[in-house]
Amino acid sequence: MKKIDAGAVGIGLRCPHHQTILDNLPELGFLEVHSENYFTPHSQNRFYLEQIANHYPLSFHGIGLSIGSCESVSQTHLHQLKKIIDIFQPALVSDHLSWSSLEGNFFNDLLPVPYTQEALSFFVNNINQIQEYLERQILIENPSSYLEYKQSEMSEPEFINEIVKQTGCGLLLDLNNVYVSANNHQFSTEKYLDIIDHESVQEIHLAGFTEKQVNNASILIDTHSTFVSQAVWDMYQTYMQTHSTDVPTLIEWDLDIPALDVLIAEHNKAINIKNLNVKQQR
Repeated sequence: MKKIDAGAVGIGLRCPHHQTILDNLPELGFLEVHSENYFTPHSQNRFYLEQIANHYPLSFHGIGLSIGSCESVSQTHLHQLKKIIDIFQPALVSDHLSWSSLEGNFFNDLLPVPYTQEALSFFVNNINQIQEYLERQILIENPSSYLEYKQSEMSEPEFINEIVKQTGCGLLLDLNNVYVSANNHQFSTEKYLDIIDHESVQEIHLAGFTEKQVNNASILIDTHSTFVSQAVWDMYQTYMQTHSTDVPTLIEWDLDIPALDVLIAEHNKAINIKNLNVKQQR
């Protein structure tokens, strides 16, 4: 296992950049991959990952465990995930605070859950099952959301804290998701971050969103298809000033993927913010 250095900054590894990264070996703290894209042995994706893994620490970020489902986690999916974890030994493994499958049907989205005690019990049971099977801790990412359930009995950060407390999992704190949800539901990002258990945060995500007009109202969509907004950079800088700078940071860009140099420039912005805060703390 290649360890991720304290405070490292990385980028998401995407197919258009495989060969460029191998050719140039840019200075990056780590690479994060979508686990499911590398399940198939002898595929082109696996061929590249086997080479790239010799040069960079890895973080595996999944989208298919459907941890929030009222059903048990798919054993087939879990077995495939464990196989590539055993092969590549990533430093971090994560998935989402959401559900995406039911009775063998898989949906092309990360669907929200009500923040109730019943939903909490499903999350806790599934995370415990996953961590026992993988024989390691996983991280859970806070979602971006576009609706809220009337049935919710607690806030999202309170729900996340309970999951962490009852399972021992870690938190992947996506600051773009916090910003998107806060704007869509009109709550304070500061209050959200005041509640979160920051000792559990082991990775931070930064990404870009898209603003759309729906029924004469503005809504933010977590598209990962553009630059990190200045508002999210400001959140990140404040977070780094207030909390530990040792948490790895990841730049996500999944759609309309630009040239690698563009991603590296975003990566360098995060490094500059981290370095500035280190100097200010001395």
